[in-house]
Amino acid sequence: MSTTAAPTAAPDQSRAVRRTLKVLVVSQIFGGAGMAAGITVGALLAQDLFGSTSLTGLPVALFTIGAALGAAVLGRVCQRSGRRLGLALGNGLAALGSAGVAAGAAARWPVLLLAALFVYGAGTATGLLVRYAGADLAPPERRGRATGTVLFAMTLGAVAGPSLVGPTGALAHAWGMPRLTGPFLLAAAAYAVAALVLLLWLRPGPPSSASSRHAPAVAARGGATPLRPAPGGPGVVTGATVMITAQLVMIAVMTMTPVHMTGHGHTPQAAGLVIALHVGAMFLPSPLSGLLADRFGTRAVATASGAVLLSAGLLAGLAPPASAPVLACALVLLGVGWNLALISGTALITDAAPVRTRASVQGLADVGMSVAGATGGMASGLVVGGSGYTTLSTAAGALALAVIPAVALRSTAP
Repeated sequence: MSTTAAPTAAPDQSRAVRRTLKVLVVSQIFGGAGMAAGITVGALLAQDLFGSTSLTGLPVALFTIGAALGAAVLGRVCQRSGRRLGLALGNGLAALGSAGVAAGAAARWPVLLLAALFVYGAGTATGLLVRYAGADLAPPERRGRATGTVLFAMTLGAVAGPSLVGPTGALAHAWGMPRLTGPFLLAAAAYAVAALVLLLWLRPGPPSSASSRHAPAVAARGGATPLRPAPGGPGVVTGATVMITAQLVMIAVMTMTPVHMTGHGHTPQAAGLVIALHVGAMFLPSPLSGLLADRFGTRAVATASGAVLLSAGLLAGLAPPASAPVLACALVLLGVGWNLALISGTALITDAAPVRTRASVQGLADVGMSVAGATGGMASGLVVGGSGYTTLSTAAGALALAVIPAVALRSTAP
């Protein structure tokens, strides 16, 4: 009897994993559209409502603070109730927040706008937390590629979102709302669809698949797993530091680029296109980044991300303000550097975190990313207001090169 059960179980398990990945991919497509739409016009909405360049980093700061809280809470929900409920809840909150942002901007009510931006941040946390679900499904030697597959799925929605600034703005205007609220209306619909996809079809959730595939004895007994990674293995702190630094650098430069462009005569549509290319570069290289991480090691890929982010900062700072193509190239490099850091950092954390507490640890790592993003978003407006966009971009690139390679190479390879 046992000889026939084992061969049957493996194909069933493989089908369950493939089905789970498909559901994650579909949800990421819609979630990417919601995330990117808000990023594109958040700073411009603040500039329009408050009439001050120094406060244009406030929306990014608020929804990244919301993402910090969301990552912590959703990580715990995923750990206790499964990723299906946790990820669906996050997307639902993001849909609610998106609608609130549009309503607050239309009513010119700053309190509602700012509160809704905080709730909207849960969506950015959810979109990134999904990558851990993909990593949990894979054995360690394929973890980078699994993470890359899930992140790559965000590309279609993430690129389409900023590109629809014009059409969604026209729709909002036809409804008697400010044009800049259009992308948030799109975000509300996209996040709602993502929540439904996860809620209806993510069965079983990735934690069950991961446990049964890679820790069968623990899953069967419900017993404890080691609370510390194996000596010499990649550490949670190393992976988190790589991702946190890249997030701070990326958010700081990205946030102020639309403001920098519109301040030098570019249209919001041109700025939206540049951000669309940037967001595409954040996710499009994911399969290649994952392959590189699996083949050459996560520390090597993390180190390379520091050099790429430095190049992006220097190019953005030295680019002629009137040259949208050069700024676009800089923002593409910025996205690629962030992607390399995220893929390598995710693999480092997933390798080090124990199965029993993995979702919570992953959520806490993303809390650090969100706090770094909030810091970068808030500081970026102040730096540009005081010293200019060139100073911001070059300093951010230098920070990436100083921190990421040093941290990634600090420990010896296992």
